[in-house]
Amino acid sequence: MTEEKTSVLVIYTGGTIGMTKDQRTGALVPFDFGNIYEQMPVLRNFDYRIDFHAFETLIDSSNMKPSFWISLARTIEANYENYDGFVVLHGSDTMAYTASALSFMLENLNKPVIFTGSQLPMGVIRTDGRENFLTSIEIAAAKEDNMAIVPEVAIYFENQLMRGNRTTKFNAERFNAFVSGNYPLLAEVGVHIRYNKGNILKPNFRKLKVHINLDFNVTILKLFPGISENIVRSTLSIPGLKALILETFGSGNAPTDPWFIGCLKEAIQSGLIIYNVTQCKSGSVEPGKYATGIELEHIGVIGGYDITTESALSKLMYLIGEGYSGQRLTELLQTPIRGEMTVV
Repeated sequence: MTEEKTSVLVIYTGGTIGMTKDQRTGALVPFDFGNIYEQMPVLRNFDYRIDFHAFETLIDSSNMKPSFWISLARTIEANYENYDGFVVLHGSDTMAYTASALSFMLENLNKPVIFTGSQLPMGVIRTDGRENFLTSIEIAAAKEDNMAIVPEVAIYFENQLMRGNRTTKFNAERFNAFVSGNYPLLAEVGVHIRYNKGNILKPNFRKLKVHINLDFNVTILKLFPGISENIVRSTLSIPGLKALILETFGSGNAPTDPWFIGCLKEAIQSGLIIYNVTQCKSGSVEPGKYATGIELEHIGVIGGYDITTESALSKLMYLIGEGYSGQRLTELLQTPIRGEMTVV
C-alpha cells in the first residue's frame, strides 16, 4: 500500500504575486494557475499533491475587507480535512491584517496556513514571487514525526517566516517588506530552512473551530503632536462605535491636557473600550513607566503590551463579535490567546 502524498492547497486571493505580463500587450494580467505546471515546471520536483483555488473575484489587497476574511476562513474550513497545509497568496499591503484576523478566526489550528506575496509580479524577470511561492509550499508541507512543523498562521517573505499576528509591513520597495518587531522569527531560509521550533506554537489536537462573527465597530486613532479636541471628540462620538485603538507615543504615552483625558474618561464611562497600542514597530506599552501613561491607566484605558495595531484590530473584532464584554473582555485583551502578544 503506497503512502498518501502530502497535500497543499494554494489559495489565490489577488495581489501582485498573481500577476504576469501579457505577451501581446505587455499589460499585467492575472496569472493562470490552471496551467501552473507548464509555467513553473519546477513544481513537479515537489513530491506533493498541490491543488489551487482562486477566488472568483480577485481583489487588490487595498480593497481587503473583513467580509473577505470570513470567505477565506470558510474556504480553509471547507478544505481543512483534505489537505496537510495551506498557502495563501495575498497582496502585501494588508497581508498583516488578514494574517492576524485568520489567526483569531481559526481556533485550534493544527496545520500551517502560510501567507505570502511579492513586491514584483510573478511574471517579471526579477520577481521575488517565485522564491516566496516555492518556499511557502515547502513550509506548508513540512512535517516531523507526521505532524506539521508550523501549525499556525504565518507570513513568509524574503527568507523569513514570521508569526502572522506579529507582523507589520514596513517597506514598500524592498523585498524584505515585513518586520516582526517584538517576536523572533519562526524560521530562517537560506540553503536550508532552519526552524526555530521553540518559537512556534505547539499543536493542541483539538477540532478546528472557525469564528466568523466579527464586529466591525472598531476604529483607530493615531496620536500626533497638536491633535485637536475636535478630532478626538469626533472620533469618540462615531455612532455605534464599540472600541477604539489608541496609537500612542513610545511606551504608551499620550498628552495630559485636561480636555484630552476628560474626553477619554467620558467615553470609557459610556462603555467604549479604549485599547492602548504603541506606534513604534518594536517595544511595548508600559502604562506605569511615565506620568503620561499612568493617567491613561487611571481612567481605564487598557494596555495592549506589545501587540501590533493590525493584530489589535482583528482581536477586538473577534472578541466583541464573540460576545465578550466588561471585565472578561479586558482580561482577554491583556492575555495572549494566539501568541499575539508578550505579557511581562
